[in-house]
Amino acid sequence: MGPHIVSSFDDDLIAVQARISEMGGLAEELLSSALEAVKNRDPQLAQEVIARDKRLDKIELEVEQLATRVIALRQPMAGDLRLMISALKMASTLERIGDLSKNIARRAVYLSSVRPVKLSSSIVRMGQQTLGQLTEMLDAFTSRDTAIAVSVWRRDIEIDEVYNSIFREVVTYMMEDPRTIGLGSQLLFIAKNLERIGDHVTHLAEMTYYIVEGEPLGDDRPKGEPIGLDGF
Repeated sequence: MGPHIVSSFDDDLIAVQARISEMGGLAEELLSSALEAVKNRDPQLAQEVIARDKRLDKIELEVEQLATRVIALRQPMAGDLRLMISALKMASTLERIGDLSKNIARRAVYLSSVRPVKLSSSIVRMGQQTLGQLTEMLDAFTSRDTAIAVSVWRRDIEIDEVYNSIFREVVTYMMEDPRTIGLGSQLLFIAKNLERIGDHVTHLAEMTYYIVEGEPLGDDRPKGEPIGLDGF
């Protein structure tokens, strides 16, 4: 490889990582704003989240095209190849987090039109916990800190446990007052979306670990058993 080819290869690697970081920042903002819309009963902010999700889709396509081109034309070795493969998976995962945040925002529009309930604060707390883990994980990716990545990966069970607690609380609430079934089902959807975002965050942790260590994280993570939402 001549110096120009090496330089443009490095530029491609930097560009892929920059787009992943951009996607991470945007996914974080969308989730944060969606939770804010739930908390403050703000349908306008919720609509902004729904509109801005398209930007994530666009960047995911750019990552896919760029990483695929690098793999095909540059034939990267070892760490660079791991980075490109992981970037493809991370872009897909971050796009999914954006979709789930958009789903939460759609529920926030509904919640803003009905009477407020105490249960919303439990959902917001779960959301802040999930957002905190996402933020921590994105920082770990930027700094290539596998210790933090493993820590976040192990703590997904906390999100599952909070979800199960909220599920029971909301179902009890709906059974006591059938008029609240519509509202309760929206809260359950939000909690389920947050639990799924938690799962995606663990996937980001696995990819970060793989980039740095060159091997998978293994399968000894403490796992919760989220209650299903069959029928919803």
